[in-house]
Amino acid sequence: MEYHNPVLLKETVDGLAVKPDGIYVDVTFGGGGHSNEILRRLGSEGKLFAFDQDQDALGNVIDDDRFTLINENFRFIKRFLRFHGVRKVDGILGDFGVSSHQFDVADRGFSTRFEADLDMRMNQNEEISAYHVINEYNESDLRIMFLQYGELRNAPKLARAIVGARKEGNIKTSVELKEVLKPFLPKHKEYKILAQIYQAIRIEVNQEIEALKEFLVQTTKLLDVEGRISLISYHSLEDRLVKRFIRSGMFEGEPEKDVYGNVSVPFKKIGGLIVPDDEEVKENNRARSAKLRIAKRI
Repeated sequence: MEYHNPVLLKETVDGLAVKPDGIYVDVTFGGGGHSNEILRRLGSEGKLFAFDQDQDALGNVIDDDRFTLINENFRFIKRFLRFHGVRKVDGILGDFGVSSHQFDVADRGFSTRFEADLDMRMNQNEEISAYHVINEYNESDLRIMFLQYGELRNAPKLARAIVGARKEGNIKTSVELKEVLKPFLPKHKEYKILAQIYQAIRIEVNQEIEALKEFLVQTTKLLDVEGRISLISYHSLEDRLVKRFIRSGMFEGEPEKDVYGNVSVPFKKIGGLIVPDDEEVKENNRARSAKLRIAKRI
């Protein structure tokens, strides 16, 4: 099963400052690129746990006694690590969003390039798919989804068009959805707007924002002192959450100060924002929007 090389591979694993006998977690296993690099740096006593809710990822299991793949959503990281007897770890790596493999498999419905049934489930055992969202959500919920997760200013018009089209029959495929939304896809911006629409639906289907928040909160309990997080985001919604959480341990507002004016925060950021260079973007177009942030537990 072919997966592309991970974005910012060296920089992301470097960010973990891997200790040979440490315990590490790759919460977005995919094709195993990051995991293989972590294992290369681990000694015989080190351990690596990986998470991936996508059944396709099981085809990439690494045959190594130090490695365990957990076929679950990373929002359950603490529960499943505890099941394996792990309460503290030395580093956690995350490469969020959709993998290149998921985009390239036409029948998964993630890509605007292919005709496919409306699906977009990262975990294909989940009941709610893009079909359910497009055909069963009311106009208000669709509007909020497009506004919040797609950052689309014409969200009310998109929602109204979908609800109107459903009166003629259910919208079953990506081609049918594009036809409904055609009036809102100007030629010079068609692919950009379509990508935002798909992003909004995909985030809703997979509860990506809720999962990311739940995951980030658990990292503060899981990481040992000096333990590191190394996290890649691909859109502003994710990156904003990661940035705020690293800065203040919160998603909204500011942490409270003690009587001396000091604040207690869980992380200290390591270095600045890291983005791919022109060469990497040229080799892998998906890299163009990647943002890597690294921090350590204090």
